[in-house]
Amino acid sequence: MTEVTKDMRIGDLLQMNDMIAPFLMQNGMGCVFCPSSMGESLEEACMVHGLDSDMMVADLNDVIREYEETHNAQ
Repeated sequence: MTEVTKDMRIGDLLQMNDMIAPFLMQNGMGCVFCPSSMGESLEEACMVHGLDSDMMVADLNDVIREYEETHNAQ
């Protein structure tokens, strides 16, 4: 599994896993598909939206891990 880090660009994150966009939108980043957000790091996007980037990284890694465990078990 590729680990999410706070220096990763939003555009790159969205290509990693189908669960990332819905998770970000449900957690306060409704504009993840805006052209300007594609070049922002996760840390920058969290700062703009008043979110804790370390918590977001941990949560995203948990989401990806759970997704992969579920889909690899099938």
